[in-house]
Amino acid sequence: MSRPAGARDLLAGLVDPGSWQSWDLAPAHGGVDASYAAELARAAERAGTDEAVLTGRARIRGHDVALIVSEFRFLGGSIGRATADRIVAAVGRATAECLPLVAAPASGGTRMQEGTPAFVTMVDISRAVVEHKNAGLPYLVYLRHPTTGGVFASWGSLGHVTLAEPAALIGFLGPKVYEALSGAPFPPGVQIAENLVAKGVIDGVVPPADLADVVARTLRLLRPAAVASGRVPTRPPRRPGADVWSSVRLSRRADRPGVLELLRYAADDHVLISGTGAGESGHGLVGALAAFEGLACVVVGQDRRAQATAGLGPADLRAARRFMQVAQQLRRPLVCLIDTPGADLSVAAEEGALASEIARCLADLVQLSVPSVAVLMGEGCGGAALALLPCRRVIAAEHSWLSPLPPEGASTILHGTTAHAAATARRQRIGAAQLLADGVVHVVVPEPSPAHVDPANFCRRIAAAVVTQLAGQLRPAVTLTGEVYTLI
Repeated sequence: MSRPAGARDLLAGLVDPGSWQSWDLAPAHGGVDASYAAELARAAERAGTDEAVLTGRARIRGHDVALIVSEFRFLGGSIGRATADRIVAAVGRATAECLPLVAAPASGGTRMQEGTPAFVTMVDISRAVVEHKNAGLPYLVYLRHPTTGGVFASWGSLGHVTLAEPAALIGFLGPKVYEALSGAPFPPGVQIAENLVAKGVIDGVVPPADLADVVARTLRLLRPAAVASGRVPTRPPRRPGADVWSSVRLSRRADRPGVLELLRYAADDHVLISGTGAGESGHGLVGALAAFEGLACVVVGQDRRAQATAGLGPADLRAARRFMQVAQQLRRPLVCLIDTPGADLSVAAEEGALASEIARCLADLVQLSVPSVAVLMGEGCGGAALALLPCRRVIAAEHSWLSPLPPEGASTILHGTTAHAAATARRQRIGAAQLLADGVVHVVVPEPSPAHVDPANFCRRIAAAVVTQLAGQLRPAVTLTGEVYTLI
């Protein structure tokens, strides 16, 4: 990939015209030796900036934001003490002014001319970012080519949402350093943005020309908005001949709508987030920032089609826990969509701590202070379903169900054969109407026609129920950040 665009080039295409206001003061480079001073002077002339980052505030599609943008032409975007001071000051000012923060690093890491004193400033930057996030303010990261070393290992990896430039080199150890130290080139294709998305390290790849739109959409989804007050019936209509086994069969239809259809048909807008951020992507879970009827929330959804060949695995549950943390940090409601034939039954899942991850999901959910709602969309089988269940309110679609095992498995335990699956399902009270009567769920959303017959209206009814249940947990409050929502 060619040398990255300069900081001012990125800003020109990202921020609204005329909105940029620099926060930068002259850097303090006192006490450096003559050789390093000459390097700094040459770097400033080459880059057209006085340091390796530019900071300030601007608007992106009308949204007020703070920005930190690396200038790679200034000594490889490296972080010296003056650079770190500038970044820490900008993060602190963004927090004080209650601004979302957008960071766009392109850096080789620590400035080698300054050594350890510069190296340890990554701690100061990380501390400032954590304080910003603890204030409930968004932190978005756009990794540019190249981003390596201490920058990637600190403030470059702390975003609520982390995006990257196409084909950008992103990694902990720079390939030149690796080759010099090991005597062999680093394997190609590993430290590339697209591979990191596939491995669950970052959320997505976005071309610079599209960055403003994606940032604006994300910030719009994180902006508090009025809560709609739609109501939905809480009990399904009585249907002659309706039977829980019929619901089980309907829930297993390949064309039954799931989380992706809910986002497509019922969300005002959504931005997908993915993976654990720790090198695992899973396969059966969808994460998103989304808005329903103007109410912004974080969605954790089990993807029914992605689980067709294998159930939900430990990486999926670790991703779910990451999304729960994002909701908590951003102080946004959490929506958990349950739709699973069960957990992954494999050696890899056992060795990957499947049972422990189910337990940690349960523990994380019951400790959340943000509003939350769980939705039984279809199948709700075993520990994989239980892991997302303990929200403050629980909704069930009429033809959804929840059980400790698939009915066939329960029948085998009780009768030694799967032949009694239907009778076992009735006996175990797994259907939506029974769950409502037993107090397991709070609301049942009727399906006047089965969901696969009219998926758009099914998804809109589910979304209306979600908004109603979240609205019941919220009341307006005034804070320094404007209108937000707090628990009643």
